[in-house]
Amino acid sequence: MSAPTVGPGAGAVTVVRVGPGTSTQDLGRPGFSDVGLGASGAADRGAAALANRMVGNRPDAAVLEALLGSVTLRPDAHVVVATTGAPCPVEVASADGRVRGAAPYEVLMLRPGDELRLGVPVAGLRTYVAVRGGFAVEPVLGSRSWDSLAHLGPPPVTVGDVLPIGDAAAAWPVVDAVAPPLSVGSALSVGQALSVGQVLDVLAGPRDDWFLPSWRGLLTGQEHRVTQDSDRVGVRTTAAHPLVRAVSRELPSEGVETGSLQVPPDGHPVLFLADHPVTGGYPVVAVLTPASVDRAAQLRPGDAVRFRIVG
Repeated sequence: MSAPTVGPGAGAVTVVRVGPGTSTQDLGRPGFSDVGLGASGAADRGAAALANRMVGNRPDAAVLEALLGSVTLRPDAHVVVATTGAPCPVEVASADGRVRGAAPYEVLMLRPGDELRLGVPVAGLRTYVAVRGGFAVEPVLGSRSWDSLAHLGPPPVTVGDVLPIGDAAAAWPVVDAVAPPLSVGSALSVGQALSVGQVLDVLAGPRDDWFLPSWRGLLTGQEHRVTQDSDRVGVRTTAAHPLVRAVSRELPSEGVETGSLQVPPDGHPVLFLADHPVTGGYPVVAVLTPASVDRAAQLRPGDAVRFRIVG
């Protein structure tokens, strides 16, 4: 791969087409929980980090988080890009009308005036787009992440936005493509949903003693379904049999972490994602492992989920 004539820190990308829910995300803004502000950041942190590594960025570079793909970007300079997360159709259209096929998890070189066109993913929910140098939109409290709960940070991306390219490149890319994670690779080959049969690992507690001992069997022994009212705050689930409380009194609000399985009065767990509140008043029966949080961020409404207790 030859070097571009324009390096990081120069040029910009224009948003030609975009669906709802696309935003810039980075590592978030931790450290503000004392004033009621969560960290936010990429919902699938692993996918965002991989996209940055593929184009040679520092870990703190901002990427685009696209809900169900459907994004077209046009750079005004030579840029290097990569897409990860939910695998979607990718093509590059040149200014003279020629279209060449591409693929997710591939490092691509775009020329000025080219269009990177992303379609709807065949699996998963969130696709990540990294450009070498990062998207240098104006940070808020040290982060370029949009927090959908606090409505803080650079607003969601809209058609016509011009996103400047930053200087967050650390090295030149060393690969042309990477193998998708196993679950994504399987989905690409057979066209099945990324989350079919998805298993999420959890650690019990801290409030598992607030439930009848049957909670373990109810959590792990049945299929849970993702409901329509899920978002970056949390994944809501439903199942045939709800978890049953052993303690009926109210729980004073306490701190909650990303990945917490909070159980409201209806007994169906809500899985907290990146934009969750910093405190909650319902008991947390278990907490997902970090890798499982990333997988949960790719769940679509209607997807089936099973939980597995690993500690």
